Amino acid sequence: MTLAEKIRYLREVEGSLRGAGRPMTQQELVRAIRKEQGKSISQSYISQIEGGTRRHMTQSSRTLLAKFFKVHPGFLVDDPEGYHTELTSDLRTTEGKLDVWMLQGSERFASDPEVSETLIKAAREKDTRRCLLLLGAILDTPGLAERLLDALKPEAAHGRAGGRRRSQ
Repeated sequence: MTLAEKIRYLREVEGSLRGAGRPMTQQELVRAIRKEQGKSISQSYISQIEGGTRRHMTQSSRTLLAKFFKVHPGFLVDDPEGYHTELTSDLRTTEGKLDVWMLQGSERFASDPEVSETLIKAAREKDTRRCLLLLGAILDTPGLAERLLDALKPEAAHGRAGGRRRSQ
């Protein structure tokens, strides 16, 4: 994946995360960075990156965009030709694979906004693997998932199967 494709993809995910139901525009990105990060980047700079006329970013721009999108700065470069994520297996790569997998899943479940947004939130967490391990521990504890859902999202808990609870 090229840097241009990655920036376009991140704008798409960010637009969905912010409830726009569409990719965030370049101008919206510039305004949000200024508001949330207190720094600026120009729309023309973003356009040059996405258009491929600027193939590399300055370190400060890469850091700014990485902080805004909550990705590792190393993600914001062109992948080497022939690069395949499945060929590497260290923990950091696993974390990146989980994030990409969840972001792709969020797109597949776009028709279910709650599931889509939850996958995006999990992918944006600093330690996605730990989030999944926590979910596994919750599911391993009989009745805990139901109790947590009742306490944290009662509207979701009462909306299941005509108000009936699923048995454990």
